[in-house]
Amino acid sequence: MKPTRARYWVVAFALTLAMIMYIQRVAISQAAGPITAELHLSKTQMGMVFSAFALSYALFEIPMGLMGDKMGVRRVLTQVVVLWSIFTALTGAAWNLVSLLVVRFAFGAGEAGCFPNLTRMLSAWLPLSERVKAQALMWAFGRWGGALAPPVALLVIQLFGWRLGFVALASLGVIWAVFFLAWFKNDPAEHKAVNKEELALLQGSRDLVLHDHGRKWYQLLMQRDIAFLGLQYFGFSYTWYFYVTWLPTWLQQARGLSAGAAAGYAVLPLLLGGIGSIVSGWIPLSVPRRWIAIGGFVGTAILILVIPHVGDVRLAMALMALASFSSDLTMPISWNTCVEIGKQYTATVASTMNMLGNFAGFVAPVLGGIILDHSGNDWNIVLMTMSAAAFLSAACWLFIDPDKSRA
Repeated sequence: MKPTRARYWVVAFALTLAMIMYIQRVAISQAAGPITAELHLSKTQMGMVFSAFALSYALFEIPMGLMGDKMGVRRVLTQVVVLWSIFTALTGAAWNLVSLLVVRFAFGAGEAGCFPNLTRMLSAWLPLSERVKAQALMWAFGRWGGALAPPVALLVIQLFGWRLGFVALASLGVIWAVFFLAWFKNDPAEHKAVNKEELALLQGSRDLVLHDHGRKWYQLLMQRDIAFLGLQYFGFSYTWYFYVTWLPTWLQQARGLSAGAAAGYAVLPLLLGGIGSIVSGWIPLSVPRRWIAIGGFVGTAILILVIPHVGDVRLAMALMALASFSSDLTMPISWNTCVEIGKQYTATVASTMNMLGNFAGFVAPVLGGIILDHSGNDWNIVLMTMSAAAFLSAACWLFIDPDKSRA
């Protein structure tokens, strides 16, 4: 008898949640204009709003990852998706800077549990060759969800205003959680749709993730690889957060585009980033992952350095999209390395990397706002810091060998 294909439904759940998460996360970049106007916020204050999400996202990563490893993905994912969807809706109820900061902080705490637990879920339900491809697809769909967010959010804001727009976006997460809770099981062996042939196919993955390998989670986090893995993700996130925070503003103020045109161009880095993730996932495992990561980050750094010297906005955005493509080549590599190191603590290791990376999401928007407020809106300085971060990430991969971890 042929193996059943229940595991592909798990992939479908991961892909759709990745899209929903990024749509909800990125929408605020398109609402930044009406929010700052209505609530009378400066660029520095709006940078603080962007960063409030990233700070809580980072701080709650390890607790959310540990919860998934200890309590199971089914329970934790359902709860956090409902939680962050509630605070997505409450974003539309903000009446001043403080209320907006509180809501976005709580929103970030909920989303912190997403990708570490999805990584654990895919690792238990897929064999290695399929796991790498599924990771690549998951990040691609996340990026494409983010790419859809600017035009979708702009349309929703224009139709309903920014307040009701966040309520509409929140419903996506609640609908997903209802279907996920009804279908998913933590262990494939407990699911009635999995036959013995498919279960045999997944035995190695179940042994890797669901069984105790005799190490404590805090011992794993003391490894040198974890420090460099987090540092390279810090550099990656520092650059990436520009695409989902300040990019529409840069296009309007530095390049003179309308809000509609800026929303259209803002799609490109996330669109190409998703393609980069897929390309990385389909590169044969025989190609050293370390050198793919180094090449991706060096390419990103060089491309961003060129952008200030390009006058044509179409060419500038093409270069920025290629920079995003290059850095996203590293995404499946980074997250699969977490699986190989973490084993039954996959979600904890992944959340640690994501925590360290997303501290950059806290730093980058605030630092960008401060630079702009104190440099007369010199966007080129902001771009130079992004390039430096990408060079830092490339250097980190000289000390990480994901292929050795797998062996």
